[in-house]
Amino acid sequence: MRNAGAMGSDRESETPAVWLEAVMEAAVDGIIAIDARGIVQIYNKACERIFGHAAAEVLGRNVSMLMPSPDRERHDAYIGDYRRTGVRKIVGIGREVTGLRKDGATFPMELSVAEVHRDGEPAFVGIVRDITARKAAEAELRERETRLRTILDTAADAIIVIDERGTIESFSASAVRLFGYEPKEAIGRNVGALMPSPYREEHDRYLRRYLETGERRIIGTGRIVVGRRKDGTTFPMELSVGESRLADRRVFTGFIRDVSERQLAERRLQELQAQLVHVSRVSAMGAMASAFAHELNQPLGAAMNYLSAVRRWLEESTEARAPKMLEGTQRAAAEIARAAQIIQRLRQFIQKGRTDRAWEKVGTVIEEAAALALVGAADRNIGIHIEIAPNLPEAMMDKVQIQQVLTNLIRNAVEAMANAPKRRLTITGRQTAPDAIEIAVADSGPGIAPQVARDLFKPFVTTKPTGMGVGLSICRSIVQSHGGELKLEPNPEGGSIFRFTLPLNASEAQPDV
Repeated sequence: MRNAGAMGSDRESETPAVWLEAVMEAAVDGIIAIDARGIVQIYNKACERIFGHAAAEVLGRNVSMLMPSPDRERHDAYIGDYRRTGVRKIVGIGREVTGLRKDGATFPMELSVAEVHRDGEPAFVGIVRDITARKAAEAELRERETRLRTILDTAADAIIVIDERGTIESFSASAVRLFGYEPKEAIGRNVGALMPSPYREEHDRYLRRYLETGERRIIGTGRIVVGRRKDGTTFPMELSVGESRLADRRVFTGFIRDVSERQLAERRLQELQAQLVHVSRVSAMGAMASAFAHELNQPLGAAMNYLSAVRRWLEESTEARAPKMLEGTQRAAAEIARAAQIIQRLRQFIQKGRTDRAWEKVGTVIEEAAALALVGAADRNIGIHIEIAPNLPEAMMDKVQIQQVLTNLIRNAVEAMANAPKRRLTITGRQTAPDAIEIAVADSGPGIAPQVARDLFKPFVTTKPTGMGVGLSICRSIVQSHGGELKLEPNPEGGSIFRFTLPLNASEAQPDV
């Protein structure tokens, strides 16, 4: 080994040309120098590695041998154009071009060209870097991005990526369909924009707490939350969040599924289950009512027999009070007969049998039903107003069933006004169309809350503490079987109004209920 002094002496004896040659040979990038005619003057070892040609195979030949067609045929013309016009296409500019190896393979390379002068003549030095590996990595990265974009664009679930500050970085096609925002509208915004209040205001605090404490509320788990669309509407969604690291930062990916239809199906299933329970209860009630009607007919028949006997005795009596007593027994017998008819019709109704219908005077039907329903109401201090339009036409109906509807509505109205300071009952009958009659029962009670009114005609819904909730449901079924409609509306003067219609066209009625 030479000593330091000797080494210093060697360096002093080296010329700049020797140093330049050593640097060129050690360079990682290829270095090629050509003269004004394109003839290769310098070709370093890195070029041998890049192009596969030895220096002896290239020096003194045209540099176009290292280019594929059509660049090979055009190269000399490029140099001539530059020398003639001074317009640069690559000189002084770096760009990507294609190189040709000795084995005929082409490859991508970065080429930088500088112009120099030698003995007054222009020359050109090119720095060549093989970027095959970089291009392959870029292609692989693009392929991964394409696959990821395909997944994002075709996934049924919405996929949203946010950073540690809650800023949206990626917004899939399904997210566009679900939330209504285009990617350019969503990316860069805080993810809280996709949430209704108060979740919107609380989200960033939840995220900061997780980053500080590691306490998980939703990350790594799935749960049902509420989303907010661009138009302001909200919807239930199933959200799963995953966490990943990119270099020195964390990102969070949310997988979102709209569960509106699933919840609707679940509610429908619950409704069907409730309906099955209801059908079971109605069947049991029908059997009970049928047995009740059967059992009640016997004492009613016996009562009728006793009253008939008493009537005969009174007819033979000579007492002065006998006519009034006779009238009372006759009325009692009539009411018992009416009760028997009602029970019979109830039995037929439950069994969905055919009812007996005839043309009836609507005014008479209303008056008789009111007289029956208002028995015992005289001591309740109720102002009763019956307003029946003159010349009201007849309607095809089952008289007993329609009177049962009226009796139910009137009794409900009387009970509703039990604690009302003002007690006014109005019963009206009028023709509202050439082919329809309307009957209304209005009270001045406290009215019915909207949330109760929506379901009031459903079975087992009632406003009474001890009611079964089947009366109005049966009333509506009776009216509908006659071709009419029963509805509730608030009384402008306070209280409620029940209205039902009866068609004058008998063909609209349904004989089977």
